[in-house]
Amino acid sequence: MMLAPFALLFIYLGFREYQRYRSEGRAKYGLVYDEETGTTHVTGIAEDDDGYDPNEFDPGDYNDREARGETNDGR
Repeated sequence: MMLAPFALLFIYLGFREYQRYRSEGRAKYGLVYDEETGTTHVTGIAEDDDGYDPNEFDPGDYNDREARGETNDGR
């Protein structure tokens, strides 16, 4: 009884993905980096785009204001 809501949700989401597949065709999912927030999330990406590669990311560049082109304005 406790697993029923999760099973129903899984079936519902599977059905929605099947409907999307029938209308749009095969999808490519990947990790996408959002530079404004510094976070990543999984989403559909275009066929010609590459996903985000965590091995190529340097977190020091995100936190470095000079690397992002910002100046020190006293904040």
